[in-house]
Amino acid sequence: MVDVGTAPGAAVELDPRVERSRRVILGAVLDELGDVGYGALTIEAVAARAGVGKSTIYRHWPGKLELVEDAFRTLKAPVAVPDQGSLRERVVAVIEQVACLVAQSTYSTCMPALIDAAERDPKVRDFHSRFSAERRAALVGLLRDAVETGELPATTDPELLADALVGPILLRRLMLAQPVGPEIARALVDQLLPSAR
Repeated sequence: MVDVGTAPGAAVELDPRVERSRRVILGAVLDELGDVGYGALTIEAVAARAGVGKSTIYRHWPGKLELVEDAFRTLKAPVAVPDQGSLRERVVAVIEQVACLVAQSTYSTCMPALIDAAERDPKVRDFHSRFSAERRAALVGLLRDAVETGELPATTDPELLADALVGPILLRRLMLAQPVGPEIARALVDQLLPSAR
């Protein structure tokens, strides 16, 4: 069996081998979730995919929701807001990152399963809502700062504008099964980003 170390959030420095094992388990969670969905996800299947005993998983995560949450939080790809450039350039850079993540990441294959589970399970819904709010905070913050500095009109709603910029990417991925790439970013920003007067 593999010892995956202390529970998430602990301040103890982990042995690199332990951290690698933990990441293998968390990667197996996302792979399994993308393949079978949340309802059919089992600790046994994750353990088999990761090559560990299920007791190893239960020793560090009390259940599958905690395991899924840790996998999403640990393995998520960051969206970085550039420090330099015009507002348009910075927003384009953020939207390009979002489009790439939706098109190519393991997270993307898990999105439908997580959305479905959030509709059926209040605990999953709570996690999904918190996680989604955290993920959109960088773009909302960038737009809010632009309103405060006058780069965007004072009437701009940063949260609604962030939703409008990211929404078409998610719509194409989840509802229309259309390919999405970073090239969509410039068109979205040109269509939707208002100009300050």
